Amino acid sequence: MWVYVKGMGMGAADIVPGVSGGTVAFITGIYATLIDSIGAIGPKTLSLLFKQGPAAAWHSFNGNFLLALMLGILTSVFTLSKLISHLLNTQPELLWSFFFGLILVSAVHIGRQIPRWQIGTVTALVAGSLIAYGITAVSPTEIALNPLTLFIAGSIAICAMVLPGISGSFILLLLGMYAHVIGAVKSLDVMSLAVFAAGCLVGLLLFTRLLSWLLHHHHNLTLAVLTGFMLGSLNKVWPWKHTLTTRLNSHGEQVPVEQLNVLPQQYFELTGQNPHLIYSLILMAVAVVLVLALERFSSADSASTESGR
Repeated sequence: MWVYVKGMGMGAADIVPGVSGGTVAFITGIYATLIDSIGAIGPKTLSLLFKQGPAAAWHSFNGNFLLALMLGILTSVFTLSKLISHLLNTQPELLWSFFFGLILVSAVHIGRQIPRWQIGTVTALVAGSLIAYGITAVSPTEIALNPLTLFIAGSIAICAMVLPGISGSFILLLLGMYAHVIGAVKSLDVMSLAVFAAGCLVGLLLFTRLLSWLLHHHHNLTLAVLTGFMLGSLNKVWPWKHTLTTRLNSHGEQVPVEQLNVLPQQYFELTGQNPHLIYSLILMAVAVVLVLALERFSSADSASTESGR
């Protein structure tokens, strides 16, 4: 049940462009289990399926955990998408403030898991921050649509989705493939969706195996890079933005493409809109308290699990 609830948290985060469900997985203490479980799916799974049956294959990659998590994610996607889309349109400063506080304190939470900071971990932190910042700062491009580019887009986007701080939907937007994928979903273009899903599957299985290996063999360096990813991604979720260019979405609505981060006072001067500074700061504080509570709960949950064993 708790894994299902954590999956709902991941799904709620994934709905927001620029926010990754991997962030929620980290602060709820299931990130390593998630990466290891997905990474365990491979040729060995098929071997167990044919030699020992479905039950052995299912348990080899922690199937119950992944199923509960996926059900939670899907629950959020289908029940909260309208609410979060409404908030993005009507109260963007407040929503982004909450996620800004969430990601900032989550980065601190991950960084605290590194027992000793050395030159290597500091370098990894800076590198991760620069990479994430660069991804969020580049302008969207347009790539020719064909099965190969659709497959590659799926492979890259799914890798971003399992990284804390980087959004897969934002990667699709940068590649100029977001509208194509959404259009395929709306029109039920089975062939395009199958190619995209195949890219997602290949990218997920390969990347999670690499990430699992890194977490087990270079734990501190990997955590430092992931912390940097989260810090660099703060550029994307800064609450007060001045829109420079827009585009038409699939509904014919104007949506921002290039935006400039500004201070609350500048935001008011440039847009004439209330920055809601006090409420925004309150929501940032709420996010901090929430992460601290989740951290304490996850620690208590892990302790009770170990004692039960």
